[in-house]
Amino acid sequence: MNSIKVAELDWMSYRDRVADGACRILLPVGAIEQHGPHMSLNPDVLIPEHIACRVAERSGNMLVAPPIAYGYKSQVKSGGGNFFPGTTCVSGRSLEEYAYDVILAFMEHGNREFIVLNGHYENSMFLVEAADRAVKHAKLAGIEIKVVLLSYWDFISEATIEKVFPDGFSGWAVEHGGVLETSIMLKIRPDLVDMSKVVDMSPAAFPPYDVFPPDPNWVPSSGTLSSPVKSTAEKGERILDECIEKISRTFG
Repeated sequence: MNSIKVAELDWMSYRDRVADGACRILLPVGAIEQHGPHMSLNPDVLIPEHIACRVAERSGNMLVAPPIAYGYKSQVKSGGGNFFPGTTCVSGRSLEEYAYDVILAFMEHGNREFIVLNGHYENSMFLVEAADRAVKHAKLAGIEIKVVLLSYWDFISEATIEKVFPDGFSGWAVEHGGVLETSIMLKIRPDLVDMSKVVDMSPAAFPPYDVFPPDPNWVPSSGTLSSPVKSTAEKGERILDECIEKISRTFG
């Protein structure tokens, strides 16, 4: 079996691929979260998994682990909050422990290098903690592992941003369910996007502080934080091509 996905390999084929520790494990991590009325709940899972698979195909010595689908709590100013049916989140402690356990489980198989590919902004610092703890745990056991943590949007250049947002970029904070994610989904899973349901709106504006309990009145009723109306599959292809090329070149 020559699949790049761990879950599609039989155990003996997997054992042989990772036995010497030279094969790197790509671990996509996302979230199940509303992305407006026009799109499915799983872009934060599908996008990093898609990128991981394309990077692994180019590499020849990478395998893609099954994604961690549930992410940290959606925040009002970056994901619309937890007010919408379908947004299904876990605590930071749960995400940290889950990622930590998965990395160590793969380490026990002989794997020594991991690339954690994040697709949900709120996950970031909990994945940092999981990676840091896993490296320290391994060291205490006399094993050296390396964990790289990245978010795919950090590989998007200013030139691409100018092409994708010719009328001006409002910033990553309000891109939830907007042009970036919708364009990528139009490219990789157009069956999960219905542009007839897009809500055109001005970018959301928030005060420079957070409030707990969160105030649902801060969030546009559509759940998106900026308009996806100018999304196209061509824009999605441009974004993906750059991310895949840069990640492959950096870690290939």
